[in-house]
Amino acid sequence: MKIRLDKDVLAEAVAWAARSLPVRPSVQILAGLLIKAEGSTMVLSSFDHETSARISVPADVSESGTVLVSGRLLADICRSLPNKPVTLTATGSRMELVCGSARFTLQTMNVNDYPELPAMPEATGTVKSADFAEAVGQVVVAAGRDELLPVFTGVRVEINGDEVSLLATDRYRMALKELEWSPSSPKAEGAALVPAKVLAETAKSMTSGEVVTISLASPTSGEGLIGFEGDGPGGSRQITTRLLDGEFPKVRHLMNIQAAVAVRTSTTELIAAVKRVALVAERNTSLRMVIGDGAITLEAATGDQAQASEAIEATVEHITPLDPPLVAAGFNPHYLVDALGALDAPYVHFAFTAPGKPCLVTALAEIDGDPALDYRHVIMLMRLPS
Repeated sequence: MKIRLDKDVLAEAVAWAARSLPVRPSVQILAGLLIKAEGSTMVLSSFDHETSARISVPADVSESGTVLVSGRLLADICRSLPNKPVTLTATGSRMELVCGSARFTLQTMNVNDYPELPAMPEATGTVKSADFAEAVGQVVVAAGRDELLPVFTGVRVEINGDEVSLLATDRYRMALKELEWSPSSPKAEGAALVPAKVLAETAKSMTSGEVVTISLASPTSGEGLIGFEGDGPGGSRQITTRLLDGEFPKVRHLMNIQAAVAVRTSTTELIAAVKRVALVAERNTSLRMVIGDGAITLEAATGDQAQASEAIEATVEHITPLDPPLVAAGFNPHYLVDALGALDAPYVHFAFTAPGKPCLVTALAEIDGDPALDYRHVIMLMRLPS
């Protein structure tokens, strides 16, 4: 194999493919990056039996061939190269990289031992890459991180005609985003539980192209696979990942909260206040939101050692009389900051139902406008001390 290509093209392609390599591979062969040169294209691939990544870039191919080298080492080398064209030459058990006067020799691994990468399923539809990245970013904040409960570490992707829904929960909060897309068939339907970490990295890595193609394997195929494809600088990018097993909990009905008490306020002011007051919040204790007339007050404390409070102007509406009345709500401060940060709106709308019950958080473009319901975030309120 012998190829020549631009240093920046190589460095970006290697970095993108290598980011999917396992940190602690079960077998050393999975730490390798597969390089295949053919025609006028170089394809870099990585695979860990769960997630695969492929990127294709243009290259001047003098001799076709396939070689397998340490992916992380090659990525480190490519980041440090001078700004000159790069030549890759593989013969026998060695691959030589030459860039200007810099020369590196890497030992290759046996290509025949490398597992076969899964084929990309048939395309199900396309979505704008910017919309997809924003939607995924809004939802993954609510996904669980406990690997002992894998079903909560995923994002449920539901396809129904020209709409895609993303839903995640860690049992203490839930996030739902609905967005339009272009299905391959008007009657397209399907559902998949995708690892949240893979989905988040995929969405962020495909924003340079205009659209992302989503390919969901048919349930009858038995593959349990979803694929994503998009264009990047210099070439196309593909990622496939195995779906998570298990039944996702039926939590979507919890998004349909009818407010008994509604609170509206500035998102940026509330985020800043929550971060300040939470500095004195004792671990695993709530941030108290006291609901007043025309204002809300945030309170937190660490026993007798430190206390903090801050009032923020707000529009408060008591829609339904409650017994006992809702005078305060307890939030996990980290969950509240995550929800507010995901809104990407100047104002926030809280829909409270009763003390200790879930609270719905939605975005407002204007303080007196209607809440945007394409993104809904539910937080389970914490019990306040009597």
